[in-house]
Amino acid sequence: MLTEIYHILEILLPFSFIKYDFMKNSFLAILIITPLFGILGTMIVSNKMAFFSDALGHSAFTGIAVGVLLGISNTDLSMIGFAILFALVLNLIKRHQTVSTDTIISVFSSMSMAVGLVILSKNGQFSNYSSLLVGDILSITGKEIFLLLIIFCVTIIFWTCCFNALHAQSVSESLARSRGIPVVLIENAFAVLLAVLVMFSVRWVGILIINALLILPAASARNLASNMREYHRFSVVISLFSGIVGLVVSFYNSTATGPAIVLVAAAVFFLSLGAKVVYRL
Repeated sequence: MLTEIYHILEILLPFSFIKYDFMKNSFLAILIITPLFGILGTMIVSNKMAFFSDALGHSAFTGIAVGVLLGISNTDLSMIGFAILFALVLNLIKRHQTVSTDTIISVFSSMSMAVGLVILSKNGQFSNYSSLLVGDILSITGKEIFLLLIIFCVTIIFWTCCFNALHAQSVSESLARSRGIPVVLIENAFAVLLAVLVMFSVRWVGILIINALLILPAASARNLASNMREYHRFSVVISLFSGIVGLVVSFYNSTATGPAIVLVAAAVFFLSLGAKVVYRL
C-alpha cells in the first residue's frame, strides 16, 4: 500500500526531495500529524491549556525514566502510560485546586522533567536520549505512519462525537453541567487523547517545540477567523502549510525539521496578528 502511495506522491510532486524514501515517509507523516495538531490546538487555545500541553511534552523524559527503572524495553509504551497518568492526575488536582492552575501545572511540569533528567543522566547516559529534545521526523518508519493513521482516525471519531460537549465546556463549565454533559469524563478523555498524541509525536517533533506546533496554528487561526467553522478550518490549513513548507525548507537547508516547521508557523502567526491589527484599524 505504501508503495502505491509513494508512486502517487512522485507523480503529484515532481520535485527532487520526494525521490528519497525517508522524505516520502516524512511527507506522509506531516499530512497526518499536522491536521491533528491543528484540530486539537483549537481546543487547547480556547480552554487556555497551553501550559497543560507543554507539561505533557516535558513529562516524556520521566516516562522514559520510569520505563528504564522498570526494565520496559519499549520506551514509547512507558512514555504514553506515564503521560496518561500524568494528565489524569493534573486534571484531578486542577478540580481540587488550592492555588492557580498555571502554578500547579508549572510545578508538575518542572518536577517531572527534572526527575526524568536526573534518572536518565546517571552515569552519563543522557546522550542516548538527547535527540528527543528536537526530534527527527526524517527517521519515521512505515509502521509508525500506520500507527499515526490509527490515532488520526480515533481523533476524528472523538472530535465528531464530543466536539459540542468540549465547546460547551470551554464556554462555561456550569452551562455544560446544566445541559447534562459529563464534564469530568469529557475533560479526562480529551486529556488522554492529547497525552497519546503528544507522546507518540514527541520522538519526531521534539520535546522543546511540540507545544509550539499545537499552539501556533490555532493562535493564528483565532486571529483570522470570524466563526468557529473558520477557526478550525484555518487552524488545520495553517498547520498543514507550516508542516509541508518547514519540511521542504529543512531538506534544502540541511537543518532540523521540527524547528523549521515552528519558524514557519511563527511567521504565519505574526502575519495573522498584523492582519488582525490592520483590519481593526
